[in-house]
Amino acid sequence: MTDTLFTADFVASAWPALALTLRLAAVTTALLLVLGAPLAWWLARTPSRWREPVGALVTLPLVLPPSVLGFYLLVLMGPHGPLGQLTQWLGWGTLSFSFTGLVIGSIVYSLPFAVQPLQAAFAEMGPRPMEVAMSLGAKPLDAFVTVALPQARHALLTAGVLSFAHTLGEFGVVLMIGGNIPGQTRVLSTLIYGHVEAMEYAQAHVLAGGMAVFAFAALLGLAWIRRRASHADGGRA
Repeated sequence: MTDTLFTADFVASAWPALALTLRLAAVTTALLLVLGAPLAWWLARTPSRWREPVGALVTLPLVLPPSVLGFYLLVLMGPHGPLGQLTQWLGWGTLSFSFTGLVIGSIVYSLPFAVQPLQAAFAEMGPRPMEVAMSLGAKPLDAFVTVALPQARHALLTAGVLSFAHTLGEFGVVLMIGGNIPGQTRVLSTLIYGHVEAMEYAQAHVLAGGMAVFAFAALLGLAWIRRRASHADGGRA
């Protein structure tokens, strides 16, 4: 049965999809941490009246169906959308059905998982550490990088793990924006969908089971690391 399951065609389709999925998750997570940390800081500290509308937009992917989000991103990045027309004018072509388009969609879809843990950590931190740093001559950006981010290191870890794991399992947004093009936009979730459509349940089970085990291990590892870090901080206190 193992020989029947792991056929040459199955392996040949699974490895590129796995590599593309890991690449997409890594790039998306890195960009989310870079973009999400300043956004989370602003949401946690700003008195602006725009805080609630921006916070609602950040949270929107949690409640919006992925197919709806993916559809509007496809329209936005398509040849007749504003972003698509801009990229065509710049000579870049359209972003839909491309890896870059998948990255943009993944950033939007996983944004709450990066921003919310950081926002909570920054809000809990309070203004005192930054005030002390700036009273010693640090500029706001320097204080943010050297004081705020190190104090929010556990939240950064949480945001990174959740963003990575969430990106691995994307389906609706990825399928709407990128389709299922082998070697270009086919990730593990769309590969599983293809196996199910072909009634190849054994192959789909292998891939889906592997993703479920990885997600569980990632969350369990995150909980263990956070508990160890909490004990370490308590010991230093």
